[in-house]
Amino acid sequence: MLKLAVFDFDSTLMDGETIDFLAAELGLEEEVAAITRQAMEGKLDFFKSLQARVALLEGLPRVRVEEICEALPFMPGASETVAGLKRRGCKVICFSGGFRVATSHAAEVLKLDADFANILHDDEGILTGKVGGEMMFGDSKGKMLVRLQNLLGITPEETLAVGDGANDLSMFAHAATRVAFCAKPVLKEAATHVLERKDLTEVLAIAETVGADQAS
Repeated sequence: MLKLAVFDFDSTLMDGETIDFLAAELGLEEEVAAITRQAMEGKLDFFKSLQARVALLEGLPRVRVEEICEALPFMPGASETVAGLKRRGCKVICFSGGFRVATSHAAEVLKLDADFANILHDDEGILTGKVGGEMMFGDSKGKMLVRLQNLLGITPEETLAVGDGANDLSMFAHAATRVAFCAKPVLKEAATHVLERKDLTEVLAIAETVGADQAS
């Protein structure tokens, strides 16, 4: 029986990349998106790419960041999927190499059990271009997943992980059910299930199948 479901945020629970929406405010969307794409394909160190992208956001007002993050579009089926998994007895958690300002709002709206992400630093309400937090590195999600499993007494066999990019590989290593959602090739290779449609409710069907297989 699945007891823990961990979702990536950008391009998984949310339809797009938070940092691209923020960069668009400064007219830097294409420049940031190019770095994001390389990182998600595993061609660029995640930590270095995160630092480089956030540096470009320097000068953006914090209040505007919050407005943008509260208006981000959820992936089709996100709400139904979270609710469905919780009805099955799963803890549903978001791991994001992005930003808490976005995931905390999503956690409230989607009723997630917890969210883990990074913090955009600001000075008197203006972004400094610096970032810190618990999801800064390529292996951060995997390490956090193991900590949660140990804390909750949950095994990899009871864990479902859903993501789209290279920095989700580390959490895939500790989940028996691994869903690559509209994902980059590097993640598909490590997945047990590959979904190509932007419809998260397909994850529910996988969860039901896994639950049935484990019960038999």
